Amino acid sequence: MKKPLIIFALFLISQISIADGFDGITLKTTKVSGNVYMLEGVGGFAGGNLAVSAGDDGLLLVDDQFAGMNDKIKAALKGIDGGDLRFVLNTHWHGDHSGGNALFSQQAIIIAHDNVRKRLQAPQENLFGKSTAQPKEAWPLITFDESLTLHMNGEAIDFIHFPNGHTDSDGVVFFTKSNVIHTGDHFFVDIFPFVDLNSGGNVISYTKNVKSLIDQMPEDVKIIPGHGRLATLDDYKRFYDMLISTTDYVKTKLDAGMTLEQIQQAGFPEKWNSWNAGFIKTKVWILFIYESLLRQ
Repeated sequence: MKKPLIIFALFLISQISIADGFDGITLKTTKVSGNVYMLEGVGGFAGGNLAVSAGDDGLLLVDDQFAGMNDKIKAALKGIDGGDLRFVLNTHWHGDHSGGNALFSQQAIIIAHDNVRKRLQAPQENLFGKSTAQPKEAWPLITFDESLTLHMNGEAIDFIHFPNGHTDSDGVVFFTKSNVIHTGDHFFVDIFPFVDLNSGGNVISYTKNVKSLIDQMPEDVKIIPGHGRLATLDDYKRFYDMLISTTDYVKTKLDAGMTLEQIQQAGFPEKWNSWNAGFIKTKVWILFIYESLLRQ
């Protein structure tokens, strides 16, 4: 990505301080279905949504937010009847999903895609700035390439890699008997998503991954998104429609010879205005699509 575009996007989202101020945040626990619970931050940005499998075999946690949320996550887990924490699954490497690794690795085994370990071992840079290499304690102990299955709490928990979508390290968690899926950041409910182009992400393959996930989901599935409320298949289909429609719009303008700046100035049709409610605004989402199209 060209340096001016990085600076431009950073300017647009610079009002977000995603690593500060956790004192006023609480974690809401929701029983989703079967053995699965959802933990979500209330009162500020705690990081991504968490899933918990609880049962006779102990606790399994999907993602662990920022390090500043560690004590609140531990307290929330104590409120769920399921014994000791045994496993933590990272849906990808970003700090709002893996920031608690160094602490939770003291009591549980961390599992993630191969690229999560690789990226946590080295400095990274994306639109939110630079991050240093993480300490060894934060690195996943078990990694996989395509998929992995844990047999726990009366069901198969499938952890499947979806390549080059949000990042190059994404895994989606299927709680097969409970009929719950944690998509990681392959789903932002009713807002434009962050696609990390610097970490192997791409809007085009992200969209293909979302379609593949939709095709695998039963009608009554309950979806824990990376960000946003507990969702349904209809919510996910609406998200997919946005991805297709806005990408087609940018492609049409690009094919007509418009520059990135001209497309951003024109913006999207009014129907997509409400999707600005998140931290990725229209101009940045257009940037992600534009750069992804150029990389095809």
